Amino acid sequence: MSPPLDTVGCAPVRAVDAVLERLRALDASLHPRDGVAVFNRVYLTVTSEFAELLGDGRFPDRRSASALGTLFAERYLAVADTDRGGGRLPACWRPLFRLRGHPGVRPVQFALAGINAHIGHDLVLAVVDTCRAVGCRPADLEDEFERVGDLLASLEERVREELMPGPDLFQVADPLTHLAGAWSLERARDTTWSMARALWALRRTPELAEEFTGRLDAAVGVVGRMLLTPLDR
Repeated sequence: MSPPLDTVGCAPVRAVDAVLERLRALDASLHPRDGVAVFNRVYLTVTSEFAELLGDGRFPDRRSASALGTLFAERYLAVADTDRGGGRLPACWRPLFRLRGHPGVRPVQFALAGINAHIGHDLVLAVVDTCRAVGCRPADLEDEFERVGDLLASLEERVREELMPGPDLFQVADPLTHLAGAWSLERARDTTWSMARALWALRRTPELAEEFTGRLDAAVGVVGRMLLTPLDR
């Protein structure tokens, strides 16, 4: 469930701090080698950086930035709650949660699959959630979206640097090189913005909006499944 508007809008730093507490609690509950834990650690890092920038006044519109960051995180946290409760997960998250313990899937694959689901699906819905919460249009959130996207881009670079094998193991012929290189956060971010604008345009036609969201969920899930292709060690 998304936080109430007064929580998101009037206390932006506190709202993000509450999200951080939940991410830390989730991290503490997961085995370090769990594929979901790999993504959660990555996401916890970027959310901590987001909170620092928000607290330092680096976002001109703190209310909108906080709403976007908080509602975005809530999408992932809701999936984690659904998983713990044994419920059915969105198609975009299903590959990561189903393959989270597969011995043939490497840490960078878990991280990228989580980023793919969160950016490709959750961020689309979070933009629309935020527009409804603060009473604006997607165009009014473009600056906040771009700043959050810049944070995520730096995160992708860090993931590749820290989780890809070292020079002694890493070879140009390694299938992981080609698999990880086939997905780009920059391209995903551009697509996400287009999808968010399209979904907003469909807001007065609920049936079409629901169909659009379902197809987006399925398409992102297919990409996630490919990213999690088991590789021989």
